[in-house]
Amino acid sequence: MKKWNKLWTIRLCALVLAAACLCGVVLAAGGGRDDPLVTLSYLTTTVTPDILDQVERKADERQADLEKRFDQALSQYAGSAGTGSGSASYTVVTLSAGQQLYLGAGCEILPRIGGVTVSAGSSPALVDVSSGSTVSSGVALTANHLYMATIADRTITPSGSSATVLVRGEYVLG
Repeated sequence: MKKWNKLWTIRLCALVLAAACLCGVVLAAGGGRDDPLVTLSYLTTTVTPDILDQVERKADERQADLEKRFDQALSQYAGSAGTGSGSASYTVVTLSAGQQLYLGAGCEILPRIGGVTVSAGSSPALVDVSSGSTVSSGVALTANHLYMATIADRTITPSGSSATVLVRGEYVLG
């Protein structure tokens, strides 16, 4: 009978030891709100700064790449203006009798002082942005109306001795 009690005692101790180990593993792996597996201080002092450094580094690389591409596009645009000029702002151009202003595609013109006439090989010659209409070749332009050249072979000539216009976009003064 003693053997029998000893055997049950060993089995019972082994069972209790296995249950204790299992509970310990479950508690250690699961954690809880009061006892998390990863502490908040570890996240705020180690993980978050590392992530922020990586994000800042990637943002700086992307910004440098975009600045480089912008500078290349800007220099390419400035180099494509040819012998004329192109600008994002308006340029005051004074035409003398006999001079012509050759307009590039997308060029805008605003007659200010003196009369000007448009010449073009096809119709419409210009778009009158102010009135929403089109202008044919050989027509005098209205002062203080904004016109746009949609095709590159448009020319402006002064009707009198001189004319002053505002121009934005690619043009050649000849």
